[in-house]
Amino acid sequence: MTGPPRHWTRRGIVAWALLPVSLIFLAVSVVRRVLYRVGLLPQTRLRVPVVVVGNLVAGGTGKTPVVIALVAVLQAAGRKPGVVSRGFGGAATSPMGVTPATDPAVAGDEPVLIAQRCGCPVWIGRRRAEAAAALIATHPECDIIVCDDGMQHYAIARELEIAVFDERGIGNGWPLPAGPLRELPSRIGGVDFVLFHGINDSPIAHPRAFSFALAGSEFHALGGGSRVAAATDFAGKRVAAVAGIGNPQRFFANLLALGIEADCRAFPDHHRFAKEDLVFAGAEAILMTEKDAVKCGSFALPDCWALRVNAELPPAFIAGVLERLDGRKIA
Repeated sequence: MTGPPRHWTRRGIVAWALLPVSLIFLAVSVVRRVLYRVGLLPQTRLRVPVVVVGNLVAGGTGKTPVVIALVAVLQAAGRKPGVVSRGFGGAATSPMGVTPATDPAVAGDEPVLIAQRCGCPVWIGRRRAEAAAALIATHPECDIIVCDDGMQHYAIARELEIAVFDERGIGNGWPLPAGPLRELPSRIGGVDFVLFHGINDSPIAHPRAFSFALAGSEFHALGGGSRVAAATDFAGKRVAAVAGIGNPQRFFANLLALGIEADCRAFPDHHRFAKEDLVFAGAEAILMTEKDAVKCGSFALPDCWALRVNAELPPAFIAGVLERLDGRKIA
């Protein structure tokens, strides 16, 4: 089953064999961060505050739903956020704006989903600092930037860092590729807030650690229209499910929790779906994540549905973020 490598969870033979490569990766990572810290590598500070939602581990942990929820929180508080993303999986090489109708093959699946859900300016760029500067130049009304991922993109200065983890925590605690870590575990102590998805008690000590849930039971039809279905609408039907996300098993487990038993097919994260990927003999309904749905809308059949989920952020976390941002307005 496609998903995070098994050796990331334990220090077995494969992890030990890859450890020398991990030490090289770690050394480069540490030197790079030090160069930014001492000013030998340039860092861009924008005229508006920047909030980075990222993580220390590779793979999906729920960052994009957190970004969508955080944008809604900021909008409700009277702020005018814009979102910047790497545009991973897309073909674009220069900074560009993203709309709900932008081709995910160009901009990446996550930025298009954010544009569809948030109704705010979204820009992508391999250099996030350039993308953020272009966003502000095009939308001068924006008074805050939210970065979807980018904790390790030190070229852009930030006011707040939010690290997102799931039930896997830091895995075996080793850097890539022997483990899942992009930086040392001690890096967690430098972030402002920690969010944990899928667990009630934080396995990592941090003074501002919170748990959150991804909730949703509505399925929206692909291919246009406004058809909505509940989990019970699939009872007694032959159901298939596809997932091209960082942790496909999470989506399949979510379907089971909703009472839906499906023939599951996993793909790599950011998989570029084709029509044949949705062919299941005898299937009466095909279910997928919203992130995958943005790549399937042009060829999806009437029996394709996307599960809409929302990150339920704790009130104390929301209050803490707004309090920290309250004193940082447009310069």
